[in-house]
Amino acid sequence: MLSITDLSIRLAGRLLIDHSSAQIAPGARVGLVGRNGTGKSTLFKVIRGELAAESGTITIPPRWRVGSLAQEAPNGPESLIEIVLKADLERDSLLREAESATDPHRIAEIQTRLVDIDAHSAPARAAAILSGLGFSAADQARPCSEFSGGWRMRVALAATLFAVPDILLLDEPTNYLDLEGTLWLEDHLAHYPRTVIVVSHDRDLLESSVDQILHLDRGKLTLYRGTYSAFEEQRAAREMLDAKAVKRQESERKRLQAFVDRFKAKASKARQAQSRVKMLEKMKPVAALVTQDVQEISFPPPEKTLSPPIIAVDNVSVGYDPENPVLNRVTLRIDNDDRIALLGANGNGKSTLVKLLAGRLAPFSGRMTRAEKLSVAYFAQHQLDELDEAASAYDHIRKLMQDAPEAKVRARAGAIGFSGKAADTPASSLSGGEKARLLLGLATFFGPNMIILDEPTNHLDIDSRAALAEAINEFPGAVIMVSHDQYLIEACADRLWLVADRTVTSYDGDLEDYRRLVLSARSTETRERTDTVGKPQRNKAENRAPLRKRIAEAEAEIARISEIIAKIDTALALPDVFTRDPKQAAQLSKARANAATALASAEEEWLEASAQYDEAAG
Repeated sequence: MLSITDLSIRLAGRLLIDHSSAQIAPGARVGLVGRNGTGKSTLFKVIRGELAAESGTITIPPRWRVGSLAQEAPNGPESLIEIVLKADLERDSLLREAESATDPHRIAEIQTRLVDIDAHSAPARAAAILSGLGFSAADQARPCSEFSGGWRMRVALAATLFAVPDILLLDEPTNYLDLEGTLWLEDHLAHYPRTVIVVSHDRDLLESSVDQILHLDRGKLTLYRGTYSAFEEQRAAREMLDAKAVKRQESERKRLQAFVDRFKAKASKARQAQSRVKMLEKMKPVAALVTQDVQEISFPPPEKTLSPPIIAVDNVSVGYDPENPVLNRVTLRIDNDDRIALLGANGNGKSTLVKLLAGRLAPFSGRMTRAEKLSVAYFAQHQLDELDEAASAYDHIRKLMQDAPEAKVRARAGAIGFSGKAADTPASSLSGGEKARLLLGLATFFGPNMIILDEPTNHLDIDSRAALAEAINEFPGAVIMVSHDQYLIEACADRLWLVADRTVTSYDGDLEDYRRLVLSARSTETRERTDTVGKPQRNKAENRAPLRKRIAEAEAEIARISEIIAKIDTALALPDVFTRDPKQAAQLSKARANAATALASAEEEWLEASAQYDEAAG
């Protein structure tokens, strides 16, 4: 059990957690929720032992392993599958020892332990996790250094999940994922066999993957049983009771104070008046409900409604190489009030489609018609890094209103969520959510006819995501969304487009249908040996390179296991092994059987890779 007892945490002089306690049972799946800046990530640091608490204790069983996502993405020449496999430190250590062990008894112990931890199925399990997070089999054999930072963070997540720690701590894990990866992670966490605590602002993850909610609010931790919707209901009921308790206490205080004021000067009532004074002093105040209103998000409407369609695409091919377009035969139409969400795994061409619609890519062929004077606002997470870190919200807005008076600039800053002193805070001091709000305000500043939102929720808390959904629904223009946040899609989108198989099609099902489709497809991709649909095809030599590596790895595995079997056979060949130590002999026999099974699996892998190599060569 993870026990948090009378814990207080102070950071940079600010008290984040104030004498709070919680007990998390083994196997619990807990969603840690609370407004941005309340101390959720700081609590994780204390659990990991990276930060000392001001007072109180966190107690973890001594043999439990605590695992969390690495702060830095892995890198280097090792393949993705190798990096993930090495995350199981015990397996890695035992395999290395098995290569040099000569003592028959120790060989038996190693092989028995490898069986106990299911070591020989580890490559398949690692491949399944990587596949679920969006890596094809060919990708898994590539060096980690070939991938971007976001994809390498997915590798770090895969390694953390593969290690199966006794307490798994995940801080906003979906920030690195697309919708498809998020759907897989939700399902994986829902079946996680040990304790997991996840910080997330994703309602659907909190609804489908956890069975308890740990709420951090005003320095206090409160554990609720059930999913996020159950938490909201319980919290609302508790706040209503608190509000009634506050009202009753205020009424009682007024009654006691009135008695004191009326009779404190009368000698005959002095003792009773003094008694009421003591009662007032002892009356512990009930914490009043503090309303934490969320700053609204709003998009200025376009000055003029354009004649539909605002964009028409007919049989268009587009991409970066005319000889190898990312998307082909694209035919679609966008009208003034459309709300469209794009589905499809990363690498299938969603970004290419978005750039086409935004006017940042021209088609190679086909016809594309845009309404005259069409204005498009484009928001993407990578643009957060493009903000001038030294400039404030006021400074950014002033550049767009150079001739406007001071009052109008500050009024506009307030309209996008930066009133008073907040307007003068440098971007470097803003939180991720505040930067996202600023960028949304700047991108839509002049009232666009169409807004393109590429993962707009990554730095927004749950309430701010609800505010964004409301802003989208109230905006009179068209909105195109790429998001892993199912709540946002379900709340706003009235059309779904699937970007796959190098084209764009209308998806007639709902998100639940798509969830089943994704999970079914990901479960069959573990041993897939082709690139994700939509990625540029490599030449034959490049296609064969991962297969050559698989063949070499299988041959090395065959040699390694064969050497282990030879050592076991030598030990079993001793004339008195069964009479001198029957238990050791039984362990050796079991170890040999398991090694033989592993050898058959490695040989099967070699045969499959060799056949695919011959096919690719032909």
